[in-house]
Order: sequence, then structure tokens, then C-alpha cells
Amino acid sequence: MKRRTILKQLATTIPAAMLSRHIDAAALYVANTQNEKIAKGPFDPSWASLQQYQTPEWFRDAKFGMWAHWGPQCQPEFGDWYARQMYIEGNPKYKYHLEKYGHPSVFGFKDVINDWKAEAWNPDELVALYKNTGAKYFVALANHHDNLDLYNSKYQQWNSVKVGPKKDLIGGWAAATRKQGLHFGVSVHAAHAWTWYETAQRADKNGPYAGVPYDGKLSKRDGKGKWWEGLDPQALYAQNHVLSENSYDDNTIGKQWDWGNGASVPSKDYCDKFFNRTMDLINQYHPDLIYFDDSQLPLWPVSDVGLKIAAHFYNQNIREKGSLQAVINGKILDEQQRKCMVWDIERGHSNAIEPLPWQTDTCIGDWHYDRRIYDNHRYKSAQTVIQTLVDVVSKNGNLLLNIPVRGNGTIDEQERKIVEEIGGWMQLNSESIYATRPWKIFGEGPAMEHTAALNAQGFNEGKGKAFTAADIRFVTKGDALYATAFGMPENGVIEIKSLAANSHYYTKEIQKVSLVSTQESLHFERTANGLQVQLPEMVKKAINAYVLKIV
Repeated sequence: MKRRTILKQLATTIPAAMLSRHIDAAALYVANTQNEKIAKGPFDPSWASLQQYQTPEWFRDAKFGMWAHWGPQCQPEFGDWYARQMYIEGNPKYKYHLEKYGHPSVFGFKDVINDWKAEAWNPDELVALYKNTGAKYFVALANHHDNLDLYNSKYQQWNSVKVGPKKDLIGGWAAATRKQGLHFGVSVHAAHAWTWYETAQRADKNGPYAGVPYDGKLSKRDGKGKWWEGLDPQALYAQNHVLSENSYDDNTIGKQWDWGNGASVPSKDYCDKFFNRTMDLINQYHPDLIYFDDSQLPLWPVSDVGLKIAAHFYNQNIREKGSLQAVINGKILDEQQRKCMVWDIERGHSNAIEPLPWQTDTCIGDWHYDRRIYDNHRYKSAQTVIQTLVDVVSKNGNLLLNIPVRGNGTIDEQERKIVEEIGGWMQLNSESIYATRPWKIFGEGPAMEHTAALNAQGFNEGKGKAFTAADIRFVTKGDALYATAFGMPENGVIEIKSLAANSHYYTKEIQKVSLVSTQESLHFERTANGLQVQLPEMVKKAINAYVLKIV
């Protein structure tokens, strides 16, 4: 039977149990570990074994990390998922691509990679800036769904050392991060290139190029005399396969992210290559954290490669550090899977104190740099970022914040101003962030009554009611309770209802209330309605996140 036929049948006939996310499901393909051996240790490549995991204290204490979600899709400066949507006829990115580069049958994403040089990239300067912002860890994009490895990859010929910038980007980020004394992480997204790039198999339906295939099916032999001679486009696009069900419905990919609902099933060779690439990344650069942009672990339940990568990462980290200091971020985790790694919520937040540490990842703009956001002054404000950080920390979470990087490797002046404003607030108030733990309740106020539920990976950010002066968030550290108010009442008096004289949350006597940013003791009165604290006039024009220390 021909391979194409086998794959088509797999996409439609795999038993439902095998495509389930359930922790006891079996993988379709067993990863080949001949080239990259799994480190020995207490963790085996199974969900049951991974439940031994305990989140390291450094991550729990850090609370705040910065992310450079930077790769070749930043070169056009036209936003996220460029390499997919440039192949969708009529899409704004397709139209932009025609104007800037030409038709995608002639100038495809492989050629965008060639155009990307990262000529102004200075990782030492950027990471130093992020450290001054208050970040305790830094994460760099190791590959995206566009399938280009941004490091000196042994197993992917399409990598940033051989093409594009001709630089080891992960190596540069890692060195700069460790020079600043921060924990280093990588984000890995390439498992989905198989289905994500399916748009590159298409052709225009209208116009002068109607019926002319885009470059997604090119082969190595087509490169003779071209800049990419000797490279195989299929090592990048991975499109020698049948399309997923409803592939021409551009929204279907979200429903198939867990490899169910008719997704084209990746080949074993594809799964093994991803395994080798990721193991190589770990073994070369020794990250403290790996962020996987996957439902659970990469390629689950098609393959057990994600389980094997996780077991290796944990075991190797124990061998190198003496105890487990590694973090894996995964998405859409069930209760058992959240014991195996740190749950990540994309562009969203939990609406409760989570029993286990978690993380939200978000961005001040689009994930990949978008010049339109800069031109129209549409970045998130420093105030929004700070309020998000305080809210997330109150619920036992961390914030991983992306600052979009331009194709040339720099950030723009609007972004820099936001970063510096965040840093200014953190310099004055970070004692209420670092090494804190949730209190009995995470907060009070009207925003709690208008929350938005999580959707898939998250995506409930900004869908609730905006914070006001009546919204308070709590954390604790040692004997101190920290209460952060998200606004200034007109009379300058913050009232905390949860700390009223008859509160069952805080039964002991309050000895002192101080403003963390100045260490100034404040006048307060504890009544039956709440703890009323008078803020000094001088802080009324500050960023709207006023931190009180209560002992």
C-alpha cells in the first residue's frame, strides 16, 4: 500500500482512545533513541513517572520572566503566523507579501528566511535591559511553527547558522542570559509544522497565478542554480503528505492542535527528527526551562517523543544540578498532567488560586513584530503589564512577557519605554512579587464578578471587567501581607473590605501599614466595613498599582 494512502487512513481511522488526551492513552509511534540517548535517572518516559515532578523553588520565587519570541517571521514586520497566512489567498499577509516580496510561488517563506540577517542584534544589551526590568528568567525562541532551528542544529539543515543570519542565536542568547545571572529557557514550537504549513501546498484560485502551486511542494532538485541549492525545501515545509480534513478551512487547525479531529498524522520519520532536534537543543545549550507550544507534550498522542524528551530533560538536569531544577511548560493539561510539568496559559489567566504553580505567557503586541502596532501606538501599557503581573502572582502564577523584536534584532523606542516603566515600578515594589505565596484569598473587587472563562490554551485576557481602585490583590511572605490596589480612589483612601475588624481572613491585630514603594508608614483605621488606608498625596500620579505592606 502506498505511503500516502496509509497516512490518509491514519488521519481518519485512528481509534478515538489513541487520539485522546487522556493520561493513560498509548502513543502511535515509539521514538527512535539510537542517535540521542535518554539520560538515566528517576524519570521514565511515562505520564505516571513524570508525576514525581516538583516545581523548583527558583521558578516559584522568580514570578517574572521575559521572552524574545523572535525569528524569521519578524523580518516582514507584519505580525504573527506570517509563514502560514502568506499562503492564504486574500489574507492581509498574502496581500502584503505580494507587494513586498512577490508571489509565493516565486518568493516563498524559505526566501524570507534568506532575507533575514539580524544585523543589529545585541543580546548582551537586550538581556541586561530585561534584567533591569526585574525579570528573573529569560526565554528565547528556539524554533517556531515555521520549522527553522535558531541554533547550530545537527538534525535540521534549515537552521540560523547555515541560512538567514548565519548566527547561532540560541547560543548568543544563552551566553548573554547567564552573564546576567538569569535562568535561561527556550521555547519550542516546531512540532506543528506538518499541519501548520499545509497552506503552502495551495495555489491561487484567481488572477494571473491561478493554478500555479506555491513553493510548499518543492524538492531539493528544484534548487539547482538557486540560492538554496543543496537544501531540501521539504526539510523546512514537510509537505509531502495528504492534507488534513477540512484543510482549506483556515480555522480548522486550532481544532486539530492535539492531532485529533482529522489532522494529518505526522510520519514516524518526522516525529523522530523532531525528537533528535530537541534532544540536540537540550544537550548543547542546557536550558533551565523548555516551553512547548503544544497540547500537553509535543506530538502526543501520535508519538511518545515528548514523554522521552521530558524524562531526559529532568534526568539530565538532576545529574547536572544535583537536584531537579528544570521546568517544562505545557498547555491544556488535565489534573494529572499538571503534576508532570508547569501548566501554561496563553494570553490568559486563572480565575482562582491554583494549587500548583502555573504561568501565563503574553505579549505587549503581536507575538512576532508588527510595524502596524508601533505606527498606531497600540502596545499594552506598562500599567496593564504590572496589573497583570500582580493578579497572576496572587493566584500562584508567573508572568512570561514577550517584547516583540524587529527583524534586525532590536526593539523600538515605544517598547523600550514600556520596559523601562515596568522596571521602575519593580525597583520600588518587587518585594511584593519575588518569593511571595498566595494568601487565603487572591483578592477582592468588582473585576472578580466579571471574569471570563478560559478558552482552549487560555485566551481570556482582557475579556473581563477592567481593574479599578476597588480591586485589590493579596500575597504573603513571612509575617507580612501585601495588598495591591489597582487604582487611586478620589479621596486617596484605599478600603480593603477583606481586612475589616471582624474579618475571619485576618484575625490578628494590625500593627503597621506601610507603602512599599517609599517604606513610609501610613495612617490606617480598621472598621467594620474594612481597613481604610490614607495614601500620601505624592503617589497619586504613579502607575496604578499601589502596594501596601501589612503586619
